[in-house]
Amino acid sequence: MARYTGPKVRISRRLGVNVFENAKGSKALERRPFPPGTHGRTRRRGAGSEYLTQLQEKQKAKYIYGVLERQFRKMYEQATRLAGPTGENLLRLLECRLDNVVYRAGWASTRPQARQFVSHGLVMVDGKRVNIPSYSVTKGQMISLSEKAKNMIVIQHNIDTLDRKVVGWLETGEAGRLVTVRDLPQREHIDVPVREQLIVELYSK
Repeated sequence: MARYTGPKVRISRRLGVNVFENAKGSKALERRPFPPGTHGRTRRRGAGSEYLTQLQEKQKAKYIYGVLERQFRKMYEQATRLAGPTGENLLRLLECRLDNVVYRAGWASTRPQARQFVSHGLVMVDGKRVNIPSYSVTKGQMISLSEKAKNMIVIQHNIDTLDRKVVGWLETGEAGRLVTVRDLPQREHIDVPVREQLIVELYSK
């Protein structure tokens, strides 16, 4: 299963956002809120070309959701075939990934951790084990933790301490150990720091 394994803090500093949602990235951005490299301090973030700005927005979305370039391009092409604004469709497809739902449910502290939980077979969809992080959930489906996962200290710790408000398109049950997809996510439910229209402009060239 392909995933990004390179340096994470440098990516976050370059994009100006803690895209991997880890404590190390947050501390690095607080201490050094400028791009990496010899000329990082003197380089003005966002002062580059229009293409660079568009590219950075695409990179943010890719790294936040843990999607590689080829898969991201396929999702964009799928978004263009759906009714409605392409940018919103793209974010909706990304939000409906199973690993993102696990993150939104508050079972994982970060999306990379959520991806790991899914890959290890700790998540059920409509009572069946699914170990594919990119699996796309649909309206009406119920996502729950496996019996093994319910007894895991790390997951219980996340449920007890994260206090993450469940987004409007999901509904919780069984003391937070089950979520139901009430509807497909709308733009106001998606709080990622990404300007999706710039991604559309980039791919439209």
